[in-house]
Amino acid sequence: MFFFQLKNELWKLFGKQRTYIGFSMLLLAQVLIVVLLRFYTPAHRSLSRVVEREGFAASNYLSMLTVDSVIVVILAYTMLPLYVALIGGDLVSKEEEDGTLRMILSRPVSRLRLLILKWLAGCIFSGVLVFLLMTGGLMVCGLFFPVTGGLFTQVPDQDLGIFTFGDGLNHFVLAHAFLVIKAITIMSLAFMFSCWNMKPAAAAILALSLFLIDRILMEIPYFHDLQSCFIGYHLNVWQRVLQPHIPWWQIGESLGILTGASLTFLIGGVAWFQFRDIKS
Repeated sequence: MFFFQLKNELWKLFGKQRTYIGFSMLLLAQVLIVVLLRFYTPAHRSLSRVVEREGFAASNYLSMLTVDSVIVVILAYTMLPLYVALIGGDLVSKEEEDGTLRMILSRPVSRLRLLILKWLAGCIFSGVLVFLLMTGGLMVCGLFFPVTGGLFTQVPDQDLGIFTFGDGLNHFVLAHAFLVIKAITIMSLAFMFSCWNMKPAAAAILALSLFLIDRILMEIPYFHDLQSCFIGYHLNVWQRVLQPHIPWWQIGESLGILTGASLTFLIGGVAWFQFRDIKS
């Protein structure tokens, strides 16, 4: 029965046209970036110089994986948080806005069970969005850049990443697996606000605002020694996989913090929702 109800929540979520805005806009952004990097000569030369400056041949490392890694870093900071927050903010608040929440709660399903089902549906959406971000980027980049070239990554405050195609693909896929954790954490905060008495857009905006404030504080040079105290530092755990020597102990610590944060947001939303008066 639990999985049947989860299936129903997924049908509701993926049956809305607005759910696919994130998929289509991410794909559009990938196409535009790739086309410009390939055919806009100054951009293509600049990317080639970045590789050659480190002593490597651009012909070997200006590849599908390298270009897609550049795109993922950009979209993971900008568009991905936006769309998972919008979905998280919709999960409960949209039911109340549409007038269907009281009808759902009239059925013999506890509030706790309902919220867990909706949160799991949001987690699945986050995973699907990241998966399509990865596969869509690889397909688009593969049309304009060499498919089997090596992976070159240059992430600030990290070791230079130089990989063959096989190793690079493994690191690239693993990075996206950890990127799902980032998406779920942002979605969970928006979901918590969605359980409160506010509009879906307000829940998403509030969640994004808090993460943006956290990011601003983390980027201020005077607070550099406090970086590990900001959740934005741990949200970047997926980037640490794009190094030759993966710091597994740091990744484990960040994963534990993000998992705890997501569960805290879920519990906070459930606790608040339990005391809400839905009838009036």
